[in-house]
Amino acid sequence: MTDVAAPTGSKSEQAYAAVKARIIDGVYSPGYRLVLSKIAEDLGVSVVPVREAIRRLEAEGLVKFERNVGATVAGIDPTEYLYTMQTLSIVEGAATALSAPLIGAADIARARAVNEEMRECLQHFDPVRFTRLNQDFHSVLFEHCPNPHILDLVHRGWNRLASLRSSTFRFVPGRAHDSVDEHEGLLRLIETGAAADEIEKAARHHRSATLDAYLSQTNTTPTSNTGSLSAH
Repeated sequence: MTDVAAPTGSKSEQAYAAVKARIIDGVYSPGYRLVLSKIAEDLGVSVVPVREAIRRLEAEGLVKFERNVGATVAGIDPTEYLYTMQTLSIVEGAATALSAPLIGAADIARARAVNEEMRECLQHFDPVRFTRLNQDFHSVLFEHCPNPHILDLVHRGWNRLASLRSSTFRFVPGRAHDSVDEHEGLLRLIETGAAADEIEKAARHHRSATLDAYLSQTNTTPTSNTGSLSAH
């Protein structure tokens, strides 16, 4: 579960941060009924700031109100997830390829250490921790991207995934094993100075394979195949 920082700001802000963290971490899963009085008791505040927080989360699409039920955690929009992953596969692939010449031995060692943590995580699988480590790994590979516009698009994609609560590995845990192996393959390509287009293709395939696994598991038909999208 995400660590919640020491309380700062208004009680409404504190309630918002706490409830959002629980939704993103999966403590409050899709369909979970958000009982305001219980949440207020847990957080040690009155119902008023919790109600304000819930309204704010509703505006962000994380919470919905159902008739005769009240506030519940919204489900993941499969179409929004599809478009986000398609876009991220393109921009993150480009960012990784552009970063490759600037990635040093220390960066490779750090990424490999994170990937080993991910491998260890497979033994007692925690999808939320695995997803957090996954972002740490990829950050090493794309953060050196010299094009700030592409890098901004990558960050936007990851932020959108967080708002969708897409710990994809919660739905397709078997994909996690392949993901770790593919990470090592990406590191080897970068280490050996592979061509930029080869690195970009591998990074894009890695992202689209996760999307394909999710779509297959949820029986969702993609409107287009990420592998066929051109990055040029």
